[in-house]
Amino acid sequence: MNEGRFGPILTPESAIFRLWAPAAREVAVISDRTHKMAKDDNGWFTAEVASAHAGMLYHFRIDDELDVPDPASAFQPADVSGPSELVDHDRFQWKATGWRGRPWHDAIILECHVGTFTPEGTYRAIIDKLDHLVSTGITALELMPLGDFAGTRNWGYDGVLWYAPDHVYGTPDDLKELIDQAHLRGLMVFLDVVYNHFGPEGNYLGHYAPQFFCDVQTPWGAAIDYRVPEVRAFTIDNALHWLDNYRFDGLRLDAVHAIVQPGEPSILTDISRAVGILAQQTGRHIHLVLENDDNRAHLLDPTSAIPAGRYRAQWNDDYHHVWHVILTQETQGYYRDYARHPRRLLARTLRAGFAYQGEPSAHRGGQARGESVGSLPPAAFVNFLQNHDQIGNRALGDRLEWTADARAIEAALAITLLAPMPPLMFMGEEWGATTPFPFFCDFKGDLADAVRAGRRREFAGAYETFGDDVPDPLALSTFKSAVLAWPDKNRNPPRLAFIRNLLRIRSTELMPHLAGSAFATADLRQDDRLLITRWTLGDGTPLHLRANISDQAVSNDAPAMPGRPIWGGLPPTRMPAWSVFWSIGAA
Repeated sequence: MNEGRFGPILTPESAIFRLWAPAAREVAVISDRTHKMAKDDNGWFTAEVASAHAGMLYHFRIDDELDVPDPASAFQPADVSGPSELVDHDRFQWKATGWRGRPWHDAIILECHVGTFTPEGTYRAIIDKLDHLVSTGITALELMPLGDFAGTRNWGYDGVLWYAPDHVYGTPDDLKELIDQAHLRGLMVFLDVVYNHFGPEGNYLGHYAPQFFCDVQTPWGAAIDYRVPEVRAFTIDNALHWLDNYRFDGLRLDAVHAIVQPGEPSILTDISRAVGILAQQTGRHIHLVLENDDNRAHLLDPTSAIPAGRYRAQWNDDYHHVWHVILTQETQGYYRDYARHPRRLLARTLRAGFAYQGEPSAHRGGQARGESVGSLPPAAFVNFLQNHDQIGNRALGDRLEWTADARAIEAALAITLLAPMPPLMFMGEEWGATTPFPFFCDFKGDLADAVRAGRRREFAGAYETFGDDVPDPLALSTFKSAVLAWPDKNRNPPRLAFIRNLLRIRSTELMPHLAGSAFATADLRQDDRLLITRWTLGDGTPLHLRANISDQAVSNDAPAMPGRPIWGGLPPTRMPAWSVFWSIGAA
């Protein structure tokens, strides 16, 4: 059990409650009775409660006027403003006791939102879908953020109690059972965590620990100040909490470019180092992944066995954006950076990872974006065609299947799922789901009105075009529309068979050789429509891709494709639109 500085310490006879509240004059633990807490010179309040036990409800009373939950609450059965529940993490009986995880090159990731992944919307209900993931070829399930948020529905990025898995999905033991059952099936489980802000409702830290925040404003409120040691410890402990108490196999850190006061050394460095110690102590494979719009390549290191200040990989938005332009011809917003020569930028992502490695970004007013990737290998870049952001941050929450040609989507999938970079799909993408995933939340009063108004400003053009068809983010119907429509068990959608075949080839032909893979070359011919790419796998074996990435047939005027075909057969002299061919071996 992780016993950091925050949260209660439960013993067989008692519990020691702790709260950092430097702005408070006095604090008491309120359970069946009132227990006054002692304050030290650093703003810490402590009290040992002899009668405390697992399942007990408690809260803190600040200056005899404000009742608040524990900021490190392990569970909130009555939502973010209710009492906290004392949880004994050592009580759960794990069954996958020999599980130590899987190496990073095994990662084939499916991202899901717990509340909409199944009709029930619970941790337990996902267990019934794990066999589907295994049979599809998925090796890792990534859950969108779980930290307790206000209301009954939310994407998870408005969490305010970071240590408490949201109560609407089930109990802590339910979440542990999901992870345990996944491990028994050979599946890794990752968690998306948000360390750049707290949600707008239910965050009481400013009342008794305003030092958590600085004067800089983010799009979501006051920025977190990681120059403060206690604030830094709170976040590091949280990362260890999920990895230790729940045995997650890794974390994806949301929007780290929005951490405006990272401190020195950066909070990202300290999180990675602390996780590295845990991995070394337990002998587990633990993987840390970033979302970082700044393309900071120096933060990445997928090859070291133990995290030591860096991160396995980054979600590669460049790869998504350039494909989206190719597939939909949309060029508004950040897609304008990919509107000129998108196929050339695609080739660059396939041979070097990022498309932007210090070049000026028109979307950012000409500012330079990114860093040279240097000698980083393909394993440092998580590639995807869709995810929660790229679907949900659209006015209608529409998927590629709504607008893009099915042949083009399948060509992009055939490239994404067999390239050496770790692939990610969004829930339902494996069978071509058309279920929307619009933004939704469950705020009340003025905050709800502000969210609704902000959404209208952001998508003013869409409201003019689609009118009432643009979903209201506060409406229950919007949430219900996002609940994934699973295909009938007796029906095998063609797209699912297509994906399973691709992932079978990745597992059998590529996965044994992926560790140590390196970038090589990517060239374009035939007016940028014919893509010819080569990588070098970890054992030195070449991997070849030849694809027509256009809606017109092209002449295959390149030399014969070397190696043994593993997808598509031998490319013909006249390659059909959106045709993809893979081979392995031979220089």
